[in-house]
Amino acid sequence: VPKRAAPDDLVTAIRTVYQGEVFLYPSLAARLVQGYVKQDLPDGSAPPDNLTQREREVLILIADGLTNAEIAEQLGISVKTVDRHRENLMRKLNLHSRVDLVKYAIKRGLIDLDEW
Repeated sequence: VPKRAAPDDLVTAIRTVYQGEVFLYPSLAARLVQGYVKQDLPDGSAPPDNLTQREREVLILIADGLTNAEIAEQLGISVKTVDRHRENLMRKLNLHSRVDLVKYAIKRGLIDLDEW
């Protein structure tokens, strides 16, 4: 969170991290993602063909920087279900973190960096 962030943003960041989620401040997320995009994906990452439509939706929302709670609210499912989809994505794609999921989504063209 940048030093000049609004107090509400700081509270949101603290709550998000306290819940075990990752908080990416929008203005910093694009720069962070740009740096990770330049790195290669782990060897053995699978093609997206074996993802369900819901897993693909969750992947895109994770890559957009939403928390599990925000994804759950947007898709009308429970936070636990979102977490299960995230776990399945990481297992199917042989990835090990949310950052790897973001990199994967960008490299596969599932999100548009120009919208950031």
